[in-house]
Amino acid sequence: MKYIFVTGGVISSLGKGLTAAALGALLECRGLKVRIQKFDPYLNVDPGTMSPYQHGEVYVLNDGAETDLDLGHYERFTSGELSRLNSLTSGQVYETVIQKERRGDYLGKTVQVIPHITNEIKDRILKGGEGVDILITEIGGTTGDIEGLPFLEALRQFQHDAGRENVAFLHCTLVPFIKAAGELKTKPSQQSVAKLREIGIQPDILVCRTDRPIGEENRQKLSLYCNVGIDAVIECRDVENSIYELPMMLAEQRIDEIVVKRLGIQCKPIDIAPWREIVRRIHHPKHQVRVGVVGKYIELQDAYKSVYESIIHGGIANEAHVEIVRIDAEDLETKGTASLAGLDGILVPGGFGNRGIEGKILAVQFARENKIPFYGLCLGMQVTVIEFARHVLGLKQAHSTEFAPQSPDPVIHLMESQKGVFTKGGTMRLGKFDCQLTAGSHSRAAYGKDLIQERHRHRFEYNDAYRTRLEAAGLIVGGVNPQSGLVEIVEVKDHPFMVGVQYHPEFKSKPNQAHPLFAAFVKAAIEQSKKSC
Repeated sequence: MKYIFVTGGVISSLGKGLTAAALGALLECRGLKVRIQKFDPYLNVDPGTMSPYQHGEVYVLNDGAETDLDLGHYERFTSGELSRLNSLTSGQVYETVIQKERRGDYLGKTVQVIPHITNEIKDRILKGGEGVDILITEIGGTTGDIEGLPFLEALRQFQHDAGRENVAFLHCTLVPFIKAAGELKTKPSQQSVAKLREIGIQPDILVCRTDRPIGEENRQKLSLYCNVGIDAVIECRDVENSIYELPMMLAEQRIDEIVVKRLGIQCKPIDIAPWREIVRRIHHPKHQVRVGVVGKYIELQDAYKSVYESIIHGGIANEAHVEIVRIDAEDLETKGTASLAGLDGILVPGGFGNRGIEGKILAVQFARENKIPFYGLCLGMQVTVIEFARHVLGLKQAHSTEFAPQSPDPVIHLMESQKGVFTKGGTMRLGKFDCQLTAGSHSRAAYGKDLIQERHRHRFEYNDAYRTRLEAAGLIVGGVNPQSGLVEIVEVKDHPFMVGVQYHPEFKSKPNQAHPLFAAFVKAAIEQSKKSC
């Protein structure tokens, strides 16, 4: 086993997750089996109860783990399927250690950060990497943060346990341009590496985030003061059009070659042809479409990160450039639907809470009445049912009991298994479930098979008591869970493409393998744009 640890210094949001993901992609291009995991120093057990304003989207794995959005990057860039073993927080570590202490597992010993907390962290590294050639572990936060110190101490110990020849450290840092001085400054990077070395960790590779070329002189300075080989000082500038250019940018600086040489790995030469094809399709699209995303966290890029990426994947699959138009659902409530005019497709993503619901319902109505391709995810599916019940069935007060507990027509209601559940964390319908697709549906045509598995994260469901009336009026069921009979997909009959899914398909899309429904949605948007020309 070989291990790569990715740390960051100076500031947050340097792109550690994307760097880890892109490196994983390059190592896979050399025929190696790679897995990536994330350690977060915060005390929450997981981000499941955190606001998108705090931590962006919550990314769900097949086994139901609610994780950091960086795990989405890991799965999109590599083929490795992740599990809850690949996501660890300080909250989980301390909870586990305290439970062991209460059981008496430590036999009367004093429980301390060293060795008990650090041993728990090291154990997760070992478990997270079982069955692969290389495990890449990203440490969240910034070097020097007090909450991250136990993780860095665990890494210091781990390099001795595993052997220094089997461990590589990659440190992401900032090389800022100071306008008044008219030059790039390497001192923040020097100080960040010095902090790591105080802890006992010497980086092998320095990834320098910068907005311009760092130049040979700065490379030499960073190499000298940070004790890193000059070829291992990697320049990482913002990519021109897409994050999917990052593997090629890093490959040009031979970061994969540096890693395999440092770890003594024998493997085949790199073949990045698949990434070249992805970038070619992004740079040279054959079609242009505009897709509106109607949500309540529109001002936050990370709140719908996987949704935006999956739309881009649908564009790649159809050789189309998709302009994503962000539309605040609350604006539709106060300003009307004029902002929806001219769109080739409309998507309503998932979410929680009452804010913006009526705006989302207006977006659904606009798409249905104007025959605009529409795609609803989780809550987006639920508002599709509500809109149809109100304006086609005539049930004017139809609603979800999440937002209107006393609604006389609760077309969306609380799952039976959720009644009486008051604990918020990890108690929803989470993870992978089966869905049997309906013959003749848009969904069956897109997937090309009868049985699929998709990831869920929700509490409320389609109310089966209304199914007969809704289907008779034209809201057909496109798929059901064969074990429970729960409705998973709805589709509007006699519409070019109007599909709502109870699950989160955005968690299973990749740039080289777009999710079937996202690809079908963008294809429908392309057809819509042709009609508009």
